[in-house]
Amino acid sequence: MEYVLRPLIIVGGSVVITLLVGWLVDLLLRRADSRHHDTPLWGLLRRCRLPVQLVLCTALLRATFVHTRLGPVNDHRAGIGQVLTLVLIAASAWLVVRVAATVIEASYARYAAATRDPARVRRVRTQVTLIQRVVTAVVATVAVAAMLLTFPAMRTVGTSMLASAGVLGIVAGVAAQSTLGNLFAGLQIAFGDMVRIGDTVVVDGEWGTVEEITLTFLAVRTWDERRITMPVSYFTSKPFENWSRGGVQMTGTVFLHLDHSAPVAAMREQLRDILGECAAWDGRDWSLAVTDTTPSTIQVRAVVTAKDADDIWTVRCAVREQLVGWLRDHHPYALPRIATSPAVLPPGEQWAELTGAAGGTGGNGSGPGAGSGDSRAPRTGRG
Repeated sequence: MEYVLRPLIIVGGSVVITLLVGWLVDLLLRRADSRHHDTPLWGLLRRCRLPVQLVLCTALLRATFVHTRLGPVNDHRAGIGQVLTLVLIAASAWLVVRVAATVIEASYARYAAATRDPARVRRVRTQVTLIQRVVTAVVATVAVAAMLLTFPAMRTVGTSMLASAGVLGIVAGVAAQSTLGNLFAGLQIAFGDMVRIGDTVVVDGEWGTVEEITLTFLAVRTWDERRITMPVSYFTSKPFENWSRGGVQMTGTVFLHLDHSAPVAAMREQLRDILGECAAWDGRDWSLAVTDTTPSTIQVRAVVTAKDADDIWTVRCAVREQLVGWLRDHHPYALPRIATSPAVLPPGEQWAELTGAAGGTGGNGSGPGAGSGDSRAPRTGRG
């Protein structure tokens, strides 16, 4: 009977203590969260309940499993202890990562709630995201190293590994030069405020929004839901456009090529009416002017503003569509035309005087009355 009760008491007691401690910790965190509504830390710490229970349960079993006095347990005492030790190290690393992530996220939430500048909020978000990834990588590396050192064979090899660490470091640095470059570039982006999560950028002719920044790569989500993944070293070695730098407000242009008879003043009034009904226009500024001319058309430029890149695209499309439709319906003569009929030339006498041609031939045979022997045109040829 003792061989049955003892294992049940040890294992069951460990589980019961784990559940009670987890419930008590969760209760205290809920009360603290209800008293401090302005601090999200206590509510976020409730996510750590599962790793805390796993660490506690594993530690209790690691300390008491030898007292079960079961034959199979005594026969495999070293193996069971090794497995519980590995689980305890992994659970402890999980707990540290979860606590660090919770503290970082709570700090960012308080900062975002107290700051009204979206650019600064995106900057801090980028920094805390990379800090969280660095902490996770460091904790994971330390945990793996601690797990390997629990094996006696690894302890023996450890001395020789430390002796050759200098050579291995040089070799690893040369082999991972690109990876290390991206790693330092990621830190430079995070703390140099070059590009932030949520910024609108243009890279390789594609514009989109920065969706994710890691220590090695950066993901840009384009307007058509594609993802462009690029190494972070690209943004430290090549020029790129950051439309959100210094503020997200933008100014856009709409160009129209029209006939010289286009009613520019009426177009200006119509543009004001169009923008008044466009929800994406932020009301800061607008204008319409003739910016260039060609032998057949004039170039009309409309300038509009919006609060961000998405809205400026919407405003430009709306202005272009409605202005062209208004011209088509009310002023069709203002749309560009291609002349397909012969040019109307002056009468024969005037043409001869202007060109100095003889006998109404138009000089090149293309004038009115060419080849008709019109005697009314004065002869101006030599001789």
